[in-house]
Amino acid sequence: MDAHILKSGDDTEDIPDSYVIFITENDVMRGSQPIYPVERYVTIGENKILFGDGSHILYVNGQYRGNDEIGKLMHDFSCTNPNDMNYEALAEKARYYKQDEKGVAAMCKIMEDMRNEAAQKAELKSARETARRMIKDGELSLEKIARYVPSLSMDELKELEAEVMQLA
Repeated sequence: MDAHILKSGDDTEDIPDSYVIFITENDVMRGSQPIYPVERYVTIGENKILFGDGSHILYVNGQYRGNDEIGKLMHDFSCTNPNDMNYEALAEKARYYKQDEKGVAAMCKIMEDMRNEAAQKAELKSARETARRMIKDGELSLEKIARYVPSLSMDELKELEAEVMQLA
C-alpha cells in the first residue's frame, strides 16, 4: 500500500498515517470497552518496542452505548428511526434512504446489485465444484466438460485440472 503512495525518492516520513477501523456488531474482544486499538510491536530480546509505522487498527464495539461520541454513534448505527438518532448528518442520510422516494429507489438498486453479485458468486462456485468433480472422475475431456459447464472458460477448466492433479 505504501509503495502506491510514495514516489521514487520520497522519504518514508512523508507517508501519511493509515487507519483501518472495524465496527463489530458485538464486543469481539470481550473487554467492555468502546474501542480497542491494535498496535504493532517489534520484539528485541525481552523488550517489545512500538513499531511506530503510522498504521493503526481500531476495533469498535458495536454494542457499546455510553454517553459519549462513540456510544451515541453506535446507538445511531443500530437505529431504525432517523428521528431517534443523535447525529443529524447521519439522520439526514438515513431519512433519505428510508423515506425519500429517490433514496428508497437507490437503496433498492444497491440491494438488488448485492443480491445479483451474491447469486453470480454462488453460481460460479457451484460450476467450479461441478467441473472439479467431473475432472476428478476422469471420464470426460475438458472440451466435453466445457459443454456441460459453459460458465467456465477453457483456461479456468485447465486451472481446475491443474489443482485437481496437484491434490491427487
